[in-house]
Amino acid sequence: MWEREQQNMIFADKALLPDGWAHNVRIEVVRGFVGAVTTDAEAQPGDVRVSTLLPGMPNVHSHAFQRGHSGLTEMRGTGRESFWTWRQMMYRFALSVGPEDVAALAEMAYVEMLEAGYTRVGEFHYLHHAADGSPYDNPAELSDRIFDAAEATGIALTHLPVFYAHGGFGPRAPDEGQRRFLHSVARFVDLVGRCDARRSRAQDRVGFAPHSLRAASHQDLSQLCEALPGRKLHIHIAEQVQEVEDCQAFSGRRPVEWLLDNFDVNENWCLIHATHMTEAETRHVAASNAVAGLCPVTEANLGDGLFPAPEFLEAGGRIAIGTDSNVRIDVAEELRILEYGQRLQSRARNVLAEEGGSTGRRLFDAALSGGAQALDAPTPELAAGAPADLVGLRDPLGLDQGDALLDRWIFGRDTGVSDVWAAGAHVVQAGRHIRRDEVQSRFADVLKRVLS
Repeated sequence: MWEREQQNMIFADKALLPDGWAHNVRIEVVRGFVGAVTTDAEAQPGDVRVSTLLPGMPNVHSHAFQRGHSGLTEMRGTGRESFWTWRQMMYRFALSVGPEDVAALAEMAYVEMLEAGYTRVGEFHYLHHAADGSPYDNPAELSDRIFDAAEATGIALTHLPVFYAHGGFGPRAPDEGQRRFLHSVARFVDLVGRCDARRSRAQDRVGFAPHSLRAASHQDLSQLCEALPGRKLHIHIAEQVQEVEDCQAFSGRRPVEWLLDNFDVNENWCLIHATHMTEAETRHVAASNAVAGLCPVTEANLGDGLFPAPEFLEAGGRIAIGTDSNVRIDVAEELRILEYGQRLQSRARNVLAEEGGSTGRRLFDAALSGGAQALDAPTPELAAGAPADLVGLRDPLGLDQGDALLDRWIFGRDTGVSDVWAAGAHVVQAGRHIRRDEVQSRFADVLKRVLS
């Protein structure tokens, strides 16, 4: 869908290259990939100039349709508010949108992700059927709309269709609010095959996502792993204390403990949230080479708790960041809240930095590599042959600070995203996606109808 120039040039005052910061960097972009990278260069007429150039960030976990109720769940009802009361509202919203609405909601989320510096999204997609729970004539109807939205906005997509069969441990029967999510194993495997067939861009991928141990039984998980070997597998786990307690009551073990005991959790797995882990579980997940998919903004919004990040990173664990409910979409804010949560808990500063190192750089690098692993993507880097998924930062102060520039972006307010290239297409210019106005108009029309 995107018509990109066969070749263009970018000139950056500063750029973060694989071997560190460099100055006066001229980068050739050829057919969606990085070509020659020249340091200590001079800008030429026609170059696109940016202050600072970085690799684009992967967003490891998104529910795009939830962008539609961002900010609409902050009214307190009677009694204690929690994830579980929020979930009931989310179910009501999920029952109110059709295929065109899903596309419009996803486009808005993806435009904002690109404007924030994300260049790839892992779409944990569990909205599959019509509002009454019946399958569409095309079982991949709503997955197709996710592909459409990614193509329309330019963001790279790792599509993660979600398997959901049960309403709780036992297994317990699903409730009415979950009727658009449900599959048998056989029908779900067929859906994944249809998503493979729908994939039209080289940068896109298809994995799969058993929703949670609540929604997928031991037998379900075993059959899925056998039917879909070698793919990236994402699963919500240990997000809520109640989930941990329910799993213990059913199986005698905590969710992460049960998963590690029953499955070969390895580098193909991404454990979303993994908030409530024991010290032993934390060490074992780190040793498995699985990625912990952290969503600090959503986890704070829902009152989930704090991931044991210092212990996990010290044990060699791999992390990535995601926008989850899309209540806020901001690379810097996800990384900032990840660190600030640890500071509040430990009453210390620069908790996740290595000794003598920058907190922002440690978090940025970890999220880049962990996100690429979890989304089956090439390592984001400014190097010849890499996908031209690039983020420019404005730096009005013009300070020559290296890693401190990342710290100012994440923890300060002097800098922000100015430009983004996705597979070589210059999709964000002067801080705005080039299709923002039309996408925002469609998004507003959906909300006016749904919320009226």
